Amino acid sequence: MPPASPDLISPRSPRVSAARRLARRNFRGKERLFLAEGPQAVREAAGHRGNDGTATLVELFATPDAAERYADIIGDARDAGARVHLAAEQVIADISTTVTPQGLVGICRFLDTPFDAVLDARPKLVAVLANVRDPGNAGTVLRCADAAGAEAVVLTDASVDLYNPKAVRASVGSLFHLPVAVGVPVERAVEGLKHTGVRILAADGAGDRDLDDELDKGTMGGPTAWVFGNEAWGLPEETRALADAVVRVPIHGRAESLNLATAAAVCLYASARAQRASGGCRSVTES
Repeated sequence: MPPASPDLISPRSPRVSAARRLARRNFRGKERLFLAEGPQAVREAAGHRGNDGTATLVELFATPDAAERYADIIGDARDAGARVHLAAEQVIADISTTVTPQGLVGICRFLDTPFDAVLDARPKLVAVLANVRDPGNAGTVLRCADAAGAEAVVLTDASVDLYNPKAVRASVGSLFHLPVAVGVPVERAVEGLKHTGVRILAADGAGDRDLDDELDKGTMGGPTAWVFGNEAWGLPEETRALADAVVRVPIHGRAESLNLATAAAVCLYASARAQRASGGCRSVTES
């Protein structure tokens, strides 16, 4: 039996135009809505609810082929109360921000968490993105934080928009897994986390402490927030000065440096392992 015919066939449809505008930051901020593309992101969005119980997924556009292939996701979206539109491939291509759309594009409510709520939860492992401008890096660090079992991510006010489509794609669904606070001045982020007993470690290639040495000394088992800086110039001196320690990832080979996401993964997993060993954090292998 062939897939059903699309209901939306014109990119000029008001619904399509409204969705397409969400690729622009000013419209996302005005509507407090963002785009989630592809089966993994849409599946996570369909199962997510905000702190008030409101469903995150508002609307879903799917080609007939994608609706048939991902019938379970379509069912989850409808169960969540989302409006589901069967759309022509050209319509999906018009909404999508990718070169090769996967046939599913969701519209989601903003889901960032107030920073005070992050502090109230007394997290044991946090990633702070200070002046991170590349959306792909931001999304990848968020994914690494999720994988390492971090309990929150904080994006400072100088960092990229959490809901940039490239950041959402790079998170591969992790955006929907853990609290993310946005727009927090770095000084407030550090002060607030310190006040809850979290040790602040600034990750910097020129740090005066070596990550391996810190692990060997047993200093990594307590609640920790890692501060990661800009992709090109790292952390400024005034931000490094806020930290309890500035730590470098050792380079044992001939590589000049590590990129931001790789360094973040190494640091976060080092903390996660140390915390598990001291009984301070759940296993990153737990489901």
